[in-house]
Amino acid sequence: MSFRPPERFNIADYFLDQRVKEGRGDRIALRLDDRQMTYDEVLVLANRFGQVLLRIGVQPEERVLIALPDGPEFVGSLFGILKVGAVVVMVNPGLEPEALASLFDYSRARVAVVDSRVLPRFEEALDIAAWRPGLLVVGDAEHSHQSFDDEQQHAIGELATAPTHRDDPAIWLFSGGTTGRPKAVVQTHNSFANTTECYAKTALGYGEDDITLSVPRLFFGYATGSNLFFPFSVGASAVLYPEHPTAEVVFEKIRSHRPTILVNVPTMINRMVQHADAMSEDLSCLRFATSAGEALPAPLYRSWRETFGVELLDGLGTAEMWHIFISNLPGEVRPGTLGRPVPGFEIDIRGEDGESLPDGEVGRLWVRGNSRAIGYWQNTSQTAEAFQGEWFVGGDLVSRDEEGYITYCGRADDVLKVGGKWLVPQEVESCLMKHPAVDECAVIGVETEEGLTKPWAFVTAKESSPDLEQTLKQFVLDQLEAYKHPRRVVVVGSFPRTHLGKIDRGKLKRTAEKE
Repeated sequence: MSFRPPERFNIADYFLDQRVKEGRGDRIALRLDDRQMTYDEVLVLANRFGQVLLRIGVQPEERVLIALPDGPEFVGSLFGILKVGAVVVMVNPGLEPEALASLFDYSRARVAVVDSRVLPRFEEALDIAAWRPGLLVVGDAEHSHQSFDDEQQHAIGELATAPTHRDDPAIWLFSGGTTGRPKAVVQTHNSFANTTECYAKTALGYGEDDITLSVPRLFFGYATGSNLFFPFSVGASAVLYPEHPTAEVVFEKIRSHRPTILVNVPTMINRMVQHADAMSEDLSCLRFATSAGEALPAPLYRSWRETFGVELLDGLGTAEMWHIFISNLPGEVRPGTLGRPVPGFEIDIRGEDGESLPDGEVGRLWVRGNSRAIGYWQNTSQTAEAFQGEWFVGGDLVSRDEEGYITYCGRADDVLKVGGKWLVPQEVESCLMKHPAVDECAVIGVETEEGLTKPWAFVTAKESSPDLEQTLKQFVLDQLEAYKHPRRVVVVGSFPRTHLGKIDRGKLKRTAEKE
């Protein structure tokens, strides 16, 4: 199956306006700590944002940055941008001025919608950027920029949604690589609707009585879908909160809002399982939790199930295909795998020669479906390499068993050749995660003075000891082939993270090279 909307199609209508037209405007759309908002109220806010953007000169197809915490203003501005036919560029509001300046120059955005609490960093970015977008500030602060609160006083009545084409750019998503600068993936209106129909509605069965809660923030495409677009597509509701997610915060939101779907990532799954109060927390309200963004080791899956009794669905998606296209499903989970292709998507596993590989062999993942992006912004060469006909060819290495379950084997650019043999870091990481002293780990390749590549492991430890490095080396030696054991085990207090919260392996490699 796949979903093909009409030629004139705008996802603001698909996700928001249609709920009101269906007579569901009085249903709860957003659940906040201090209040609830209906679909009627969200539509009014989106229309106000759209009218303000038109007043300050935003034109169809121009980019508009959103740099807001999770809350109603993020939702209103996103749909307001879409309603006027402009293109959404979601960025982490916590970025430093240098990174923001780079995004200004890269996107050439007409306007950035900015939370007043981070305004000083954006003003500093304006001073060093070649491209200077206008700032539309949300919240109270003394400043000389345009204020949404002031401008919206002139916004009255309804706002007709721009008649965009289904293949027009709708949202920029940034690739979640763990090394190098992220690339902007230009996604269409069609893609967001297609994955919603195939994955959210068909595979997971989102329904109007669901309440979603997310660990990743809304600027991350995984959360934009699972905690905004997917519930909105069926008239359900999403819990939004501005705080940085910690295990304590997530547990508190579950107690307060009793969600039915928890959108999670392996790092937080581990923190929740290891929390001192984990066994006393009641997660029985959850129909299931999802996991994506990083590999979910089978031991961590089992710990979650034993601790909370809630089904955990691991899956794989990419910005280039917008969201999840391989997933475990309720009642069909195979721990340690990504599951099987979502209806509407086709995958193939191929060697470096482009030929399909038999089941059981590790190869590069090829995927096709109606959620494929247009390409990478200002990057023709990598677009040509990654988008081949109907297929997207990423850097993920996978294998498939005889029942069609897909196992993630790492990234092609992370695979190491050690002693003439190939080593997949995830295999060593999964082994290390079985040791009771290891909280989190990452394995990278480090070049020796002789030009040879050797594996190093970085770990955060639940319990540290002087002999932990040797203990973990021996632990791996006892279970895997000798060449796979880490030559160094470095215990760190915490891991550096990318803009999407993944372990920044590039920084770990630079740290190792300095030693």
